[in-house]
Amino acid sequence: MKKEWIRPLTEVQLFVANEYVAACGDENKVYNFVCDAGGGTHGDVYQETNGLDGLQTRTTWVDGDGFFGGHFVSADTNLTPGSKYYHACGKTHEASTTDDFVNGYYVADRQTTPVIIWTNGGTNVHCTTNLDMSSWTTAKS
Repeated sequence: MKKEWIRPLTEVQLFVANEYVAACGDENKVYNFVCDAGGGTHGDVYQETNGLDGLQTRTTWVDGDGFFGGHFVSADTNLTPGSKYYHACGKTHEASTTDDFVNGYYVADRQTTPVIIWTNGGTNVHCTTNLDMSSWTTAKS
């Protein structure tokens, strides 16, 4: 049996993107998240609006430098006026990635839980305790 040398060949394939996929982009992309803050327990939801860490339910004095240093900071905004209005619906919602998602707090039985709030176009309040939006699944609507 005679051995014969064969010259090695390299084949290169050119990738050509499918026009449909390339044109699709992030249009109509939605986040899927579970409205789970507090389970079924009724509570209040506050939007973080004053820039201070943690929940402030009253106007707060913040110390500053100088003789007359300091200033008042308003309370975080209660999105559910009227005691204990909110309770989690437990559903997985599809919300456009272009919708407004805001940081806030769910409060029940003197316990404060950080949440991300979605208001469904300003009509209903939904909150998730999963604060890592990059871990939320996405889909096309």
